[in-house]
Amino acid sequence: MDNQQNFSMPPSTAARPDLDWSQVRETILMLNLAIAQIEVALKESSGSVEVLTNSFTGMYGNLMVLVEAARALPDSTMKQSIEESGMAVSGQMQHAIVAFQFYDRLSQRLSHACRSLDELTSIVNDPARLYNPFSWHSLQQQIRSRYTMEDEKLMFDKLLETGDVQVALHEYVSLKHRQASSGSDIELF
Repeated sequence: MDNQQNFSMPPSTAARPDLDWSQVRETILMLNLAIAQIEVALKESSGSVEVLTNSFTGMYGNLMVLVEAARALPDSTMKQSIEESGMAVSGQMQHAIVAFQFYDRLSQRLSHACRSLDELTSIVNDPARLYNPFSWHSLQQQIRSRYTMEDEKLMFDKLLETGDVQVALHEYVSLKHRQASSGSDIELF
């Protein structure tokens, strides 16, 4: 049995600092905590959104069966009311499905943020890479390459250019407003 293993001390922490205490280790610990919180939130919400998506898909199918059955009825105000209500609910369900797509996009962004934080942690944890500008540039290029939408890439570039999160966010929001007012509010990703 290895005696060193029996007497090894846990790493120094901010709560228990000693000569081995490291702000880098504390930074890594906090980054890993942020990653864990994001991933737990994604996993917990994913199940609920999946249930909602499946429920809406089933309800939409049942609604369309009812609308089709109503079309076979003889013309009447009741038939017209059923068809109009069915189509109104169909439109509302389509809006809900679009909202689910936005949730999916949010999940993708948070997953990308987790991967980026994880890669950042690995650079900060490796002294050979921590002080190597090429490692940082490579990380930045990897992060940027994951963005699928042009406005995200522009926000990223603005952040690197200015070093100011508020300026980058303002630029992103301004671009979104310009896109919305020009009618090009749909962007494929």
